Amino acid sequence: MAQRTTEVIVGLFMIAGIAAIMFLALQVSGLTPKAPESSYTLYANFNDAGGLTPRAKVSMAGVTVGKIREITLNRETYQARVTINMNASVDNIPADSSAVIRTSGLLGEQYIDISVGGDMESLGDGDTFYSTQSAMNLERLISNFASGQSQ
Repeated sequence: MAQRTTEVIVGLFMIAGIAAIMFLALQVSGLTPKAPESSYTLYANFNDAGGLTPRAKVSMAGVTVGKIREITLNRETYQARVTINMNASVDNIPADSSAVIRTSGLLGEQYIDISVGGDMESLGDGDTFYSTQSAMNLERLISNFASGQSQ
């Protein structure tokens, strides 16, 4: 009887451990089943999306205000078209604002930083950023420096 009780306790402990590991894995990956926050869609076209990935953050003044939904190739302009889900609470982004791809740290993940403009009109659902700045390609920069090319 004592052996059976020990086996049940060990089994429950193992189930709790596996549940804790699953919970932590979901938290780290960002796949938590949260209630979807209301949002609207903006678009940005970049010549080079670099290492930008879906679910990367979109920030203004260091505060996360949205996430990247998808990155596709515009077959007419041959630019990367980034679809952004913006939090509905941030609904007054000036129309002349620009989207810039930045890197957190030297080798960190890339994200979009919105530089606020001064226009009185705001971007609405389905609008596109007029001004964008592509990712800095470190390999290309070093290669051009080493070969003496300026660009």
